[in-house]
Amino acid sequence: MKKKYFGTDGIRGQVGQYPITPDFVLKLGWATGRVFSGKARQPILIGKDTRISGYMFESALEAGLAAAGVDIQLVGPMPTPGIAYLTRTFRAQAGIVISASHNPYYDNGIKFFSSQGTKLADAVELEIEKQMDRPMTTVESSSLGKAVRIDDAAGRYIEFCKGTIPSNMDFSGIKIVVDCANGATYHIAPYVFEEIGATVIRLGTDPSGLNINDACGATNPEQLRQAVLTNSADFGIALDGDGDRLIMVDHLGEIVDGDELIYIIAKSRLDSGQISGPVIGTLMSNLGLEQALSKLGLDFKRAAVGDRHVMEMLTEYSGMLGGENSGHIICLDRTTTGDGIVSALQVMVEMWRAGRTLHELKSGMKKFPQVLVNVRVEKQADLASVEPVQRAKGDVERMLNGQGRVLLRASGTEPLIRVMVEGEDEATVTRLANRLAAVVSEELAS
Repeated sequence: MKKKYFGTDGIRGQVGQYPITPDFVLKLGWATGRVFSGKARQPILIGKDTRISGYMFESALEAGLAAAGVDIQLVGPMPTPGIAYLTRTFRAQAGIVISASHNPYYDNGIKFFSSQGTKLADAVELEIEKQMDRPMTTVESSSLGKAVRIDDAAGRYIEFCKGTIPSNMDFSGIKIVVDCANGATYHIAPYVFEEIGATVIRLGTDPSGLNINDACGATNPEQLRQAVLTNSADFGIALDGDGDRLIMVDHLGEIVDGDELIYIIAKSRLDSGQISGPVIGTLMSNLGLEQALSKLGLDFKRAAVGDRHVMEMLTEYSGMLGGENSGHIICLDRTTTGDGIVSALQVMVEMWRAGRTLHELKSGMKKFPQVLVNVRVEKQADLASVEPVQRAKGDVERMLNGQGRVLLRASGTEPLIRVMVEGEDEATVTRLANRLAAVVSEELAS
């Protein structure tokens, strides 16, 4: 069945525009409570990032769940992966995160985790949507849910993160810059890295409710790059607003993206005999990652874009490492979902073990130039059936002569067709991408 509200990562949109409205979120809390009300006294955990609308939606969710007779535990600002962990450790029956991840402050969303710290199954999301179509009711007063606030959640999650690396590793003498994007990691990430010995220069740790992801963090690492160079730091770490993405900067100021970080972690696991199954990327993963892993003798498979699809393929093939070039990295041997802090720690382990800089570690992978052109379209169409587009795509593939890739896909959130061309020469790739985008525009933009 097609979902009415849920996308690939919960429900997301602009605050004040349906469905990201207080009345909808109140009903969503109630519907969720109805689905989980069989274990009414087993609580549902609620966390949020730092955007101003989180206060409003936290209250709405709390009221809806209570009306359905379900108890609630409130943890306040907490990274999305932190909620996944705390849902397990508090034995909650589900976890809810109020966050729009890397989006600006005027967006928000609701994400869900199962009791095991994984994304909800499709069947559960569909059952929540089914409840949304029913009239809202309130349980008898003696059965209403109660809410309690958890005061030590941040400390618990800090200890969990540190526990994902060997305790004998001391990073004293290392100077790093950590950019928390004025988001949910502002009161967590700096302490994690300081407590393993590093000297930390903090960026993006003063959230106002309006500055989350604003010219900072994983989606805009320029501020981090400048800080690394200015402070002669060993490297920099950029997280996004809800802490599930990671981008790094080496000591030369070069950006190290998700594909390169996956390569570093994969090689580290391989060298220590700790890897199993294929490494999972997406259709957008750089061809250089695939080739570098192949040289290591590691299998690589591509999932559809989105961490949910990466997780599904990891489960299907019994893999333990996967992710996206955007920096969403899943280390299933350490946790149950993408976690920017945990991923950064795994890279630091390899730096310590190999005695090499981040710049040296990433050199084992050669990235292919990759150009992405977004074409705004007026009508949706099955691209495979648009003959001129397919003919142009075939022409570009022949010009690449087996040394590149072409990808056409419709955006899941905007009226866009994404045209991606990848190859050995940047000028050629740019020319071919623009040529193909022009054909897509001519055929579908009117």
